[in-house]
Amino acid sequence: MCIINPRVDFAFKKLFGSEENKDLLMSLINAIVSEEDRVADIELKNPYNLADYQAGKISILDIKAKSEKGRWYNIEMQISEDYYFDKRAIYYWAKLVTEQLSEGMMFKELKKTISINILDFNFVPDIDEFHNIYKIINTATGKDDKLHDVFELHYIELRKFTKTGAQIVTALDRWSTFLTKAHQLDKHKIPKELAEDRAIVKAVSAVDRMFDEDERKIYEVRMQALAEVESKIASAMDKGLELGKAKGREEGRAEGKEQGRAEGKEEGLYEAKKQIALKLHASGMDQDAIANLTGLSKPDIQQIVQNL
Repeated sequence: MCIINPRVDFAFKKLFGSEENKDLLMSLINAIVSEEDRVADIELKNPYNLADYQAGKISILDIKAKSEKGRWYNIEMQISEDYYFDKRAIYYWAKLVTEQLSEGMMFKELKKTISINILDFNFVPDIDEFHNIYKIINTATGKDDKLHDVFELHYIELRKFTKTGAQIVTALDRWSTFLTKAHQLDKHKIPKELAEDRAIVKAVSAVDRMFDEDERKIYEVRMQALAEVESKIASAMDKGLELGKAKGREEGRAEGKEQGRAEGKEEGLYEAKKQIALKLHASGMDQDAIANLTGLSKPDIQQIVQNL
């Protein structure tokens, strides 16, 4: 059984962001994007490097890659719930576009930039489909007209993926199964619906032997921090519920209760993230990493630290 959780961003970065595993990243990308955007080769722009994570200096753990066609890809695994992830996703997409220009390109040379966000929580409201794609369209025609085809954003919501057995037919189904069921997979007894995919077989075999002692320590610290985030969020939600009930009783109507619950949840969640940010700052973690883990902006973190 896989004892390493590949959804934890540090493990995800090594598994898919290492030079020796570029074939796994290409398989994952090709399982998500359209046929015209699939890759035959990629250049990792920020490959995994243990030195980047030593001594608590953990960097942003997204994966940046450029295809042989010149298209750019940003892939991120997010395990902690973040109500503002849409804004973060747009920011990372825009940042990758800016990085193209920093390489000396002119505006006319900008290539299509695709943001792939794999989330271990539900985010897109009122939709059961676990894979949703966003593009810029002409609202009059409902089409993209190919005028702004440099933008494409994907959300893969793993909590919405419920396929099993014979329902698993596509490459994305197989990768989603691997990411959600890794703890149940045995490299000696891989289910037939996964065993036909060489990339999945390699991933199952690789995930448990990819960490040395130093990397495992970083992974365990990351797991502990994520567990604290989840605990704080749960406490914040309980606090929001109680505050909502109190406001609802005070205002004497259901909408008052719901509004109070929402406000209390938001206030409690921010306070939880604030406390986690302070703890991570005290441990020596850099602000980019704290922002990545908590969902707070860097200006928010700077203000929190300044008010110590």
